[in-house]
Amino acid sequence: MTRCWPALLALGAILTIPGAPPPLAAGPTREQALTALADAGDVDNRRRGVLALGETGLMTDLPQLAGALRDADRLVRAFAENAMWQVWSRSGDENVDRLFAVGVEQMSARRGELAVETFTEIVQRHPEFAEGWNKRATVYYLLGEYQKSLTDCDEVMKRNPYHFGALSGYGMIYLELDQPAKALDYFQQALRVNPNLESIRQTVEMLKTLLIQRRKDTL
Repeated sequence: MTRCWPALLALGAILTIPGAPPPLAAGPTREQALTALADAGDVDNRRRGVLALGETGLMTDLPQLAGALRDADRLVRAFAENAMWQVWSRSGDENVDRLFAVGVEQMSARRGELAVETFTEIVQRHPEFAEGWNKRATVYYLLGEYQKSLTDCDEVMKRNPYHFGALSGYGMIYLELDQPAKALDYFQQALRVNPNLESIRQTVEMLKTLLIQRRKDTL
């Protein structure tokens, strides 16, 4: 769903982390960025490559970005997570992207009903744009419309199986529905895609303890 469950953070912001390398000269092409990301022997190259993919990457580059979530370098991992959100937020249609920005602003202003209308228009115009469904799922969750949110998460995953935000979102919804076993399963799926979600990892441990205690209580 959003960039961070359970807290709704400002969306679309570029992650700034001390130690980022200077950009490649003259704006690298997508192909150059992919080559740099694949440079196992040069961490600065990988950092530059993944940063550039945030600006130039396509949905077809998600396997490479997902691989970078397991890079040995902390910054590469962080940049890769942010780059995935950037790629997800580009529809390829300027008009849809402008409407998407309006919806995000409405979310930030907590104008949920208006945001639902905006994201509904987006998914009607461009149903293959997974992030339109994801943002509407987020708004439905915030409005307490959990079944609608689950349905939209299903649409996200049909189009973007790497969406660790939507997988985490399923988990949050099932927690609200008091189905901790289902929540645990989805949180674990999110971690299999992105092992850097520390708040989700902590929730997983809490749920494991809770489920063990519930089993004991039934004996």
